[in-house]
Amino acid sequence: MSKPIADRWIYHITTRTNWLAEHPADYTDSSLDSEGFIHCSTADQLLIPANERFRGRRDLVLLKIEASALSSALVYEDCYASGLSFPHVYGPIGRHAVVGIIDFPATVDGGFELPAEIL
Repeated sequence: MSKPIADRWIYHITTRTNWLAEHPADYTDSSLDSEGFIHCSTADQLLIPANERFRGRRDLVLLKIEASALSSALVYEDCYASGLSFPHVYGPIGRHAVVGIIDFPATVDGGFELPAEIL
């Protein structure tokens, strides 16, 4: 189920190494090959995948993406029948659309908190 771009910014969780290792013009993620899209979140959703999939990781960054600058299709879809529509990018993310890189390490207890740059 798709909906119009509702959020100015969306976020993608990755490692700094993955971000730096990518092609200079476009960023891709392994999920693009395996699932056909790159997982993203709105600011309100960020802690859900962070705490479910990345608990304890200290090497993460958030890519802050200008949704309207994406060249690839942005589709909001219910992920894993959760009842929440998460933004999925169906193609590479042009580096021109990434307007910020925010450190996103887990806290001492292994969970995550929203960085001040997002609050």
